[in-house]
This record gives sequence, structure tokens and C-alpha cells, in this order.
Amino acid sequence: MSGFTLPSLSLLSQSVLSGIFVGALYGLMGLGLSLSWGLLRLINLAHFAFAFLAAYLCYQLATMGMDPLLTLAIIVPFFFVLGAALHWVMARFAVTPFNSLLLTFGLMGIVESIIQSIWTADFRKLESSYAQQKFKIGELFVPVPELITLLLAIGIAFGVWGALRFTDLGKAMRAAAQDAPVAAAFGVNEKALGLLLAGTCSALASVAGVCLALSFTLAPSQMYAWVGVVFAAVMLGGLGSALGPLVAGTLIGVSEAVTMAVTAPSWAPIVSFTLLIFILLFRPRT
Repeated sequence: MSGFTLPSLSLLSQSVLSGIFVGALYGLMGLGLSLSWGLLRLINLAHFAFAFLAAYLCYQLATMGMDPLLTLAIIVPFFFVLGAALHWVMARFAVTPFNSLLLTFGLMGIVESIIQSIWTADFRKLESSYAQQKFKIGELFVPVPELITLLLAIGIAFGVWGALRFTDLGKAMRAAAQDAPVAAAFGVNEKALGLLLAGTCSALASVAGVCLALSFTLAPSQMYAWVGVVFAAVMLGGLGSALGPLVAGTLIGVSEAVTMAVTAPSWAPIVSFTLLIFILLFRPRT
């Protein structure tokens, strides 16, 4: 069939590696969304807006001479406070999960307009010392920015998993998500934990944004293109899961990369959206 070609083994291997790298970014971007949805019962689409705003802030600080990775020291605390403040507003007005979807979708549009007013709608590319760095393992090329993203995604996912599973704070968060009145009876401060978790989710989005700036060309409207694939990773990985989005994101990333290698780049989005449709149709109802 025209359009279908059999790639060489080296090309297929490089495609799989590239899929792992982009899948790690899917997982990192989906981690905060998964925790917010699963533990706070809020569907926070502003997560994508925060990631892109963080990417642009990283770009701006880097153009002023700051190392892109060092910008995390400024960006992460800023978005922690921003996320906690947004959660306080939604809790103050008792926003329901469905209304949180609408509210944060509107916030996406506001942030997009802010980004366009400051950086315009033109494409922006972060030029850093990491951009051209790569090394070779056999026949495979490993770009340093993508490797940084992979290591951060793995480290953060396992760190969050360990915190939720083994610390008193993590156990309290899971207890409050499962049965808030009973958890409160045992002294769990649901409001304080909600602010902490919401701030952490936004901070995670900002880390994903910095990784996005390291590897991708930026445009404000692109934030909507990430919604479908990251939602698929979150749904496939499980709501409230720390490791699930990383595993699912990697699976989707590899599937997309292999699809592009075998067919054409235009076919890649079909993979993630098909997975999302099947998950929504056939996932077990609780």
C-alpha cells in the first residue's frame, strides 16, 4: 500500500527511543493532572496553560542569560503559589468537578491571550547550551534535552509515588480523597492538604513546561494540541496514580513514533485519540 513503508531496524530503534522521550514528557505533564483529578476531584485544564506559561517564562529567563534548568528555582515556587491560590478560589466558591472543567478551560484562554500579548503568536525556540548536545549509543543518538526530561519524569514520578505511599502526608491525602468526613474525624486537615496538593500539581506542570521549552518550539495555541494525548495518558494510567501516567505516556509516545516511522506523521494523533476513545468506552465503571 502506498504510504506504508518498512523502516530499517536502526530507524525503528531511533523512533522507539524518541517515543520514550516524548512519552516521558506526556507522563510528566499528566502527573499533576492525574493527582488533581484523582485526589482533589477537580479537572484542572489550566494545568496545560500553566505548563506553557512556565515554558515561556523559562524561555524569557534563558534569553536573559540564565541556565534553563536553574530557572526551575524561580518557576516552581511561583507556580506552587499560583496553583494553591487557584484551588483556594475554587474551594471558596465550592466549584464542582464539571464546573472546574469549564472554569479552567476559560482560564486556558486567558493565559493564552496573556502569552500572546507578551511574546506574540510567533514561534519561539529556546537556544541553550543543551540544545545541540547529544551522544551516541551504538547507532542511536540520544539528545541531552530529551534525556533530561526522561530523568526528571522518572525521578519525580517515583518520588511522588513514594511520598503518597510511605509518608504520613501522602496517606492523609489518599484518605481525604477516599472519605473526607472520616479522614477529618481522625484529624486530617482537608483544606490545608488540598492547597498543598494543588500547589504541588501546578509546580509539576511548571517542571513539564521547562522540559517543553528545552525540546520544542513554542507557540501559544499549541497548548490545546497537548490536551488529548495527555488526557489519554492520564485515563490509561489511572486517576490519582503517580506512576501510571508515565507508563501510559511512554506507551502512547512509542506507539505514535512507530506509527510515524511506518506511515506518516499525520497518522500519529490517531493513536492517542483512538486510545482515549477506547478507554472512555470500555474502562470499568465504578
